[in-house]
Amino acid sequence: MPAMKRTLASWGRIHPCTADVDSPAWADSIRFDASPALAYGLGRSYGDSCLLDGGHVIETRFLDRILAFDRTTGLLKAEAGISLDQILRFCVPLGWFLPTTPGTRQVTLGGAIANDVHGKNHHRSGCFGNHVGNIDLLRSDHSRHLLRPGEPLHSATIGGLGLTGIITAAELQLVPIRSACLDVELVRFRGLDEFLTISRESSETWEHTVAWIDCLAHGNSLGRGIFIRGNWSEHGGLDPHPAAKLAVPIDFPNFALNRFSIGAFNTLYYRRFPGRTSRIHQHYSPFFHPLDAVHGWSRIYGKRGFYQYQCVTPFEAGAEPMNEILRLIAASGQGSFLAVLKTFGDVASPGMLSFPSPGITLALDFANQGASTLDLFRKLDDVVRSASGRFYPAKDGRMDPADFFRSYPRLDEFRHHLDPGMSSDFWKRMHA
Repeated sequence: MPAMKRTLASWGRIHPCTADVDSPAWADSIRFDASPALAYGLGRSYGDSCLLDGGHVIETRFLDRILAFDRTTGLLKAEAGISLDQILRFCVPLGWFLPTTPGTRQVTLGGAIANDVHGKNHHRSGCFGNHVGNIDLLRSDHSRHLLRPGEPLHSATIGGLGLTGIITAAELQLVPIRSACLDVELVRFRGLDEFLTISRESSETWEHTVAWIDCLAHGNSLGRGIFIRGNWSEHGGLDPHPAAKLAVPIDFPNFALNRFSIGAFNTLYYRRFPGRTSRIHQHYSPFFHPLDAVHGWSRIYGKRGFYQYQCVTPFEAGAEPMNEILRLIAASGQGSFLAVLKTFGDVASPGMLSFPSPGITLALDFANQGASTLDLFRKLDDVVRSASGRFYPAKDGRMDPADFFRSYPRLDEFRHHLDPGMSSDFWKRMHA
């Protein structure tokens, strides 16, 4: 079928684009009718890295077949358009799980590789790309390549933002589980120094660690939050996640999320259990992917959409840069209840443009309030820049190109492996 002109959006809905979209059902039917081109999975990147206005977009979601699986070793090969949701429905009943998972399972295998996603076990397992075997790559000159770990083009494709060609299939090493549940401990903390202490103590004995932080708390409550740590349980069945039962059917009005409603939610969430510590036995779905229980949750931010801001600052800079970021956010009254704080370990990814590096990372959502939101980001950028930190391209919709060039030291090496027929709105913005 001929390409159809369609409007596409990323999850933040800030930068929609219009493109000629092909939706091939088979990898052999992918064609490059125009240049530049870009693959598009489920559109869960927050910014513009998955968009190509005026270009040729190849939608991969129908390339979703499992091609091979070894039940003894857990090695899976699948087409790139299969979602992590589909992989989990297949592998969990067999006693296997993803080696690491982002905060949503509504991501394609190809997208997880192209953005080198990370999860709550980075200190143990690194990024998604650390577990990817051979990759089948189609370049815009219609040449097909089998990329093996350790090869330069393999490393460029992991975290390569879809700019080295179209990933058509890949191998992924799964990990064994005895149960679909985790033993989870929640620990209330007051301040980033206490967060860092708990994080260091947890890294040896807990596989999965993350924290929710109250981004609007100030004064003596600045940096308060709940540290969440979990290990796979020996008890419980191997039932995959249920289908989502809730949905956001309309865009919320712009006034629905404000400092008062968010502040009230954050206070209640911080005090949701008595005492300092709570222990629960929890299925993997609410532990890893709580928002997947609600279809279309991005609509709570209204028609103007939202930005997600994610940065990492090195451990050498200490807690003060993040404290200053939290002060600025609290003073602005912006931010949301979706604020995630965690640490990255020193497991290096093979990806040339992989985002994680040892340090403290903060990710949170901001409703698009126009100039006031962008002005706040400029202030936050100054703090991150001064601490020699960096930003996550998969989440970005407004990064200064100078920050991108400064903070990704393998960028010049990566350029040698670019497919000249591929591009994206992010890449064009970085080189405008």
